[in-house]
Amino acid sequence: MCDAKGHMRHAVDLSRQKMDEGCGGPFGAIIVRNGEVIAEGWNNVTSNNDPTAHAEVSAIRAACEKLGTFNLSGCEIYTSCEPCPMCLSAIYWARLDKIYYANGRDDAAAIGFDDQFLYDEVAKPIDDRSLPIVHVDLPEAREVFAAWDAKSDKIAY
Repeated sequence: MCDAKGHMRHAVDLSRQKMDEGCGGPFGAIIVRNGEVIAEGWNNVTSNNDPTAHAEVSAIRAACEKLGTFNLSGCEIYTSCEPCPMCLSAIYWARLDKIYYANGRDDAAAIGFDDQFLYDEVAKPIDDRSLPIVHVDLPEAREVFAAWDAKSDKIAY
């Protein structure tokens, strides 16, 4: 069984390796269950032309595929940098038990990865956000939600 520093070194080594290979930014993550590495992820934003291909999200996708579940309870994530708001949300949705990180958000901001705008933007009321958000009221949309609510074979998540 590997200790926290050993797992963190794994995530950091992955961040350097994949950065050096030209995959994307300097970010790596691993998901661990009972001391065993279940999955790895690294930043593929520029190589996959996918703004959601952050290390943590990539690791979550790989772990869910390997384990055949959308619920990663019992697992922990080690990431080379404090998760951005998107990744933090994904970690909560995946129900990971704990986050370990190396570099902090200020370290990331110092090299051009500043997420403070996103933290600030999410906290604002919808009408005060910089990206226009328009509610379109459709009864059909409420009908779909009502059908989901009444569905007897739904899988809650």
